[in-house]
Amino acid sequence: MNIDDYCIDGDSKVKLERWRPDDAGEVERDDAEAAMPKLLGKMLDLQERLYASRERSLLIVLQGRDAAGKDGTIKHVMGGFNPLGTRVHAFKAPNELERAHDFLWRIHHNVPETGHVAIFNRSHYEDILVPVVRGMFTPELIERRHEHIRSFEALLADAGVVIIKLFLHISKDEQRERLQERLDQPDKRWKFDPADLQARADWDKYGEAYERLMRKTSTPAAPWYIIPADRKWFRNYLVAQIVVNTLEGLKLGYPAPPKGLDHIRIE
Repeated sequence: MNIDDYCIDGDSKVKLERWRPDDAGEVERDDAEAAMPKLLGKMLDLQERLYASRERSLLIVLQGRDAAGKDGTIKHVMGGFNPLGTRVHAFKAPNELERAHDFLWRIHHNVPETGHVAIFNRSHYEDILVPVVRGMFTPELIERRHEHIRSFEALLADAGVVIIKLFLHISKDEQRERLQERLDQPDKRWKFDPADLQARADWDKYGEAYERLMRKTSTPAAPWYIIPADRKWFRNYLVAQIVVNTLEGLKLGYPAPPKGLDHIRIE
């Protein structure tokens, strides 16, 4: 499996049909599930180095259609991080205070400080997706928002924030099954939102909006990855691989200890 196959080149035209939602990357399920404990262990070790060095931080952006598995990814993959250095923020529709500021104001408040990891369950990209699908903004305003996001993420990268953006790519058939499961099982019914049905009716519009924003905002400093999400085990495995590879690429180390510790003996 080549992780680069799932990374979007910002210079190319993005078509979601290029990636099969049920793709498994020629990886066997047993092998992937057997590898997960080691991958999660690496994530924990790399996070400790990130925290100790206090030079960089990690921002993971999760986007996807309803029932694509954002919560499951956070639970089964991001759960490998130490909670003490990790924060998850779920972005809902902006409230009155947030609407009184620019659309990135509420995002900047939640960017991780150095040494920490932040995971966004939905993000600033909702402020492009929804207006595009609902026809709320002019094309000129949408394009300016693309530009604002590119500049914003470049600023974060310059400040030492490492950005990974993951689009969980689910098929319409798989979404139908998962939404129906929410309705059929009493302990999952609380997760069902009737508004999801309208988003499902606008399937093609959301797909086109995602394709455009990923093409416009995937950069070397803040790349988009397409994560096939029909198979939960492969989704988790691929996300873990991307996180580990990204952190390993930083060559993280521990800071030098204070001088003179060699001769100290604890009585």
